[in-house]
Amino acid sequence: MKILMILTSHDQLGNTGRKTGFWLEELAAPYYIFKDAGADIVLASPQGGQPPLDPKSNEPAFQTAATHRFEADAEAREKLAATVCLDSVNQADFDTVFYPGGHGPLWDLAEDKHSIALIESFLAANKPIALVCHAPGVLRHAKKPDGRPLVEGLKVTGFTNTEEDGVQLTDVVPFLVEDELKAKGGKYSRGDDWASYVVSDGLLITGQNPASSAAAATLLVKQLAAANQA
Repeated sequence: MKILMILTSHDQLGNTGRKTGFWLEELAAPYYIFKDAGADIVLASPQGGQPPLDPKSNEPAFQTAATHRFEADAEAREKLAATVCLDSVNQADFDTVFYPGGHGPLWDLAEDKHSIALIESFLAANKPIALVCHAPGVLRHAKKPDGRPLVEGLKVTGFTNTEEDGVQLTDVVPFLVEDELKAKGGKYSRGDDWASYVVSDGLLITGQNPASSAAAATLLVKQLAAANQA
């Protein structure tokens, strides 16, 4: 089982002067679910190398057992420091792709032609994909083979408008994930703010927020195992 994880390279939180990037729990929790399932994990980002960590995600209030494990894992930290460049990645080399969130993906991965092409190619190859929190926003320009929006008619979730309001970034982000998924025809649903909530529809798995990361990754592993047994 070979799993690609794609992280943002964007570190500026709009014009606030503050830093953003990927959210640590959304990398760490899935990383160990995949690793403990025996997967070979490759980390990639648009620019390659060390992707920016949202500093807020490493504050004590947001640390978890998985983030502590990641911070203490020299091999994992070395892998993170040397992510491969996204334009060098080939879908055929992987069984699936997982997108951690954080606000960064709204600026770069949502508009990245290599990311869009990869998403479309994974699904065309009948391989499942999973995205959590803000990462479902990177589906905004992805298309079905007939040119319609990829999420049209599919059950999806992602960071809610009320969660964005809760972190006071509604007027900072380039678009709201909930609004964008609905605008593209997705059958959007949500759970309570900050509670784990995951939706799957066919090959597409989406999670609402950081707390949904582990559940989304677990569901992805189960889906891969079922596909291998079929």
